[in-house]
Amino acid sequence: MNDEDFIKINPWLTPLSWLYGIGVRVRNQLFELGILKSRSFDTPVIGVGNITVGGSGKTPFVEYLVRLLMDKAKVAVLSRGYKRETKGFLLANERSTVADIGDEPLQMSRKFPQVIVAVDEDRCHGIDSLKATEETKDVDVVLLDDAFQHRYVKPGINILLVDYHRNIKYDKLLPAGRLREPMDGKKRADIVIITKCPRDMRPMDYRVLTNDMGLLAYQSLFFTTLAYESLRPLFGGNEIPLEKLQEKAQHVLLLTGIASPRQMMVDLQPYCQDIRPMTFDDHHAFTETDIDEINTAFAALPSPKLIITTEKDATRLADMEGLDDDVCHNLFVLPIHVEFLLDQEESFTNKILSYVHKNSRNSILVKTKDDHKPKDSHRAGDRPRTISFRDN
Repeated sequence: MNDEDFIKINPWLTPLSWLYGIGVRVRNQLFELGILKSRSFDTPVIGVGNITVGGSGKTPFVEYLVRLLMDKAKVAVLSRGYKRETKGFLLANERSTVADIGDEPLQMSRKFPQVIVAVDEDRCHGIDSLKATEETKDVDVVLLDDAFQHRYVKPGINILLVDYHRNIKYDKLLPAGRLREPMDGKKRADIVIITKCPRDMRPMDYRVLTNDMGLLAYQSLFFTTLAYESLRPLFGGNEIPLEKLQEKAQHVLLLTGIASPRQMMVDLQPYCQDIRPMTFDDHHAFTETDIDEINTAFAALPSPKLIITTEKDATRLADMEGLDDDVCHNLFVLPIHVEFLLDQEESFTNKILSYVHKNSRNSILVKTKDDHKPKDSHRAGDRPRTISFRDN
């Protein structure tokens, strides 16, 4: 598969993209001039987002940050809750559903029950609500999921994700391409991360991508890839290591409702000789008809066989009725996590932990250092503040 297969431009829609671009540039200029206001917060805020429509690996990366911080600070993840059926601020709990908070927040809530997960389409109101709610008022750091265009919040660190397979340099604005805003919007990022990189990238590939990004002096560039974990049964049973997949099943139904399923299929091919994709739109809400089609498709596969789906899709499938017993018994989830390339993980970790350390009064990072300070120390430099790497 060639990388250009992931970039499809519709030239006949270019005039509409030009009009769309005018609107986006005017909005961004209003923020630059201060006519539209961006708010900073005393609580550390880390924004994660992209400038393209579709999957660039935001959820796995937010989960990476959660794992990095959750033992050192009280972490809250704030999302808009895409396609949820509720409005306003809502905290996730053990009774939350996809309809309540959306599939990705529900995935994180179930995966990290010790972490606060909240949704609010108004991110400023969401942060204010976190600080005003008794059980969340002492939160140390807020992770904003998919908020690069939500400019009413000014994060202390703004992280921009760029899909390796959809280089923004060669993409176009909506609707001809998939850019939400012009490429120069990347200047608002403190950190740019190229996601979903192949592990066998050559030194020349890194240099080309670095030149394509054209980052400024205050910006840092990192490269990451996705790593797959053992297959986990959705409805109980034993995990299957990927390297053992061929022993368990020679035929796989790959069931996905995500933005970019093709890379997942390519990555699984070394582990199984026969993968048959069954794809739905991103964030697809499964219906009774869909369930019937899934049952029929799986029944038609030769044995031995199983179904593989994503963590996000699993949150929607877990509560669905009508799945055949054979489907439930053979339905496996493929967890993923982010890994840094070029030995860059330590550098990235230091940037994040340093920011939280400097700006949170409650985190373990700060308390450890404060144990060595006089108890009556109230210097101005000890007060919480919001900074950006640009200011460093």
